[in-house]
Amino acid sequence: MIEVCIRKDIVAIYISTRPDAITDEQLEFLSNVKYNNNIDIVLELGLQSINYKTLKRINRGHSLAQYIYTVNKCRNFNIDICTHLIFGLPGDNKEDVVEAAKILSALKTQQVKIHSLYILENTDFGNLYKKGELKLISKDDYVDWVITFLEYLDPSVVVQRLIGRSPEDVSLFSNWDTSWWKIVDSIEKVMNENGLKQGDKFNYLEPIKYKKGGKNNDKICVRTKG
Repeated sequence: MIEVCIRKDIVAIYISTRPDAITDEQLEFLSNVKYNNNIDIVLELGLQSINYKTLKRINRGHSLAQYIYTVNKCRNFNIDICTHLIFGLPGDNKEDVVEAAKILSALKTQQVKIHSLYILENTDFGNLYKKGELKLISKDDYVDWVITFLEYLDPSVVVQRLIGRSPEDVSLFSNWDTSWWKIVDSIEKVMNENGLKQGDKFNYLEPIKYKKGGKNNDKICVRTKG
């Protein structure tokens, strides 16, 4: 099917898939398409959460380790990655958002897409929502989580999306009944008013520099033979 997209007016092809559904044969094929036709190839990998308990609860069927493995494998074939994340999944918290930014930055993921948790008809979460058994984060929390994520994210990572939306006819809950662009405006407003920008706290990946002597050097680990 990808052959129909190989045209002079096509500059990039995005393929949405899962971290556990990629083979070396597929990556080799995509790599050849990229170089033989001068077309950018980007794999959109649905990670959704870095919390292994959350991944298990939402029945993702893959782990964080599988995502990391696939990203590294894609790098061997020079295929770019756009990672998908959901903010507000039950069990996740603000610390998970910070850790997600750190992991994506450390892996040098090229792009990222974010959206809030949607509740759809005929789903397990939909049934829990109808029973009042599903706790959702507030709109203000979502704005705060997105901003925090951006602060810890490598400034070179392209942010493709800050929030999306689900089809109205099958949605029980989507974006607090607020237009997506209003939520984006809220994010930008808070960041502008407080002088915040993507990568403000990115220095967490820099090596720790210890002073000679003092508490940091009180204990020394020495490897010996035998």
